[in-house]
Amino acid sequence: MPKKIGQLTLFSIDDLHTSLGVSKVTLRHYLRSGKLKGRKLGVSWYVTEGALRDFFEETGFSEGEGQQNDAPSSKEAQSTTSSSSKKGSQNVKRRQYVVQGLNDLVAEQETCDSIDETLECLDAQPILSLFQVTILDADTGKRLEILKAKEFMDRYGGA
Repeated sequence: MPKKIGQLTLFSIDDLHTSLGVSKVTLRHYLRSGKLKGRKLGVSWYVTEGALRDFFEETGFSEGEGQQNDAPSSKEAQSTTSSSSKKGSQNVKRRQYVVQGLNDLVAEQETCDSIDETLECLDAQPILSLFQVTILDADTGKRLEILKAKEFMDRYGGA
């Protein structure tokens, strides 16, 4: 629940994650990069209602709008995926990369569909040693490998 201090309403990362459906990792990245204005009180980030309104005005999003309009429908995505997999080698497996915290201090995770997206997610983390990457077969969900974040970055070309 948002905190109210007089007329001021403060939203925590958890509040924004729940209400907007945006990953906590992504929200923290927006805050650190200045894309979303907020304040860090202790170990927690807080965003004012005004800052949230400014963010949505800057990015051009309005209520009810979002990924639904920008992203292809699930049928389009499936047909694109199936046609591209038919064109390519049948042995190529689709992978998913799950970036997650190693302990209770970092109880969040982000699922990425590409190595580049995963590297970008890891670059946004202040302390790499708190994260690991689980590589999954996207079709079966089977866990293929678990790597420490640093190992993943070394292997796949992260800085």
